[in-house]
Amino acid sequence: MSDEPRTSQGWLEALEARNGWGASTNRTNILRTLNGADVLSLVALFVAWSSALLFLAGESNWAILVMFGAFAFDKLDGYWARRQGLSSPFGRQIDSFIDIFAYLVTGALLFHYELAPNRLASAVVGFAILAFGGLRLVRHNAEGFESSGDVSYYHGTTVVHTNVVVVVNYVLLSFAGFWSGWLATATVLGAAPFMISEYRAPKTYGSHVLLGVLAAVVAALVVLLELGA
Repeated sequence: MSDEPRTSQGWLEALEARNGWGASTNRTNILRTLNGADVLSLVALFVAWSSALLFLAGESNWAILVMFGAFAFDKLDGYWARRQGLSSPFGRQIDSFIDIFAYLVTGALLFHYELAPNRLASAVVGFAILAFGGLRLVRHNAEGFESSGDVSYYHGTTVVHTNVVVVVNYVLLSFAGFWSGWLATATVLGAAPFMISEYRAPKTYGSHVLLGVLAAVVAALVVLLELGA
């Protein structure tokens, strides 16, 4: 048995002391910084990654349903942060990081596997989704929301809007005989640059309700597709 004195020092404190981080005020202990809303964001990341794996496995309908689960956790973390007064610039950066996978990567994968008329179109559209979406999130981290009266506004359309455009194209291609991969390419390419436009997208309760209703309708249609109806 060791003769060294026992202390109540936790493993995090021991690691900080060993690496000389404890005395620094310029470093962020990421584990200590995470709060309940951030944990919900990480759950959304796990669900979004699961959706991506389903896309890669060729199970696009199930992937869309799981993707909607990631959306739900992403919205829940924002609600929890507001309810608990946990909103912060650091939390906004975590949320934007999760949004890349929940909305942009899944949207690009859905387009690639189900909508793209050829590989070149997939490469161009996927790049547009990721590039414009990533720039939009960087700008949002720097600027935050713009407020006018009781309404907050996003600068440009959101990554959610772009994902919705991709999902609606999937529904149209599945159920509307006149729709095509080239029309999907044109609409998604047309929508992506609006994420870095000067358009002011209102953030309202009604818009979240509308998104929830749309997700429920699409989920029902996707289940019909999966069942071969």
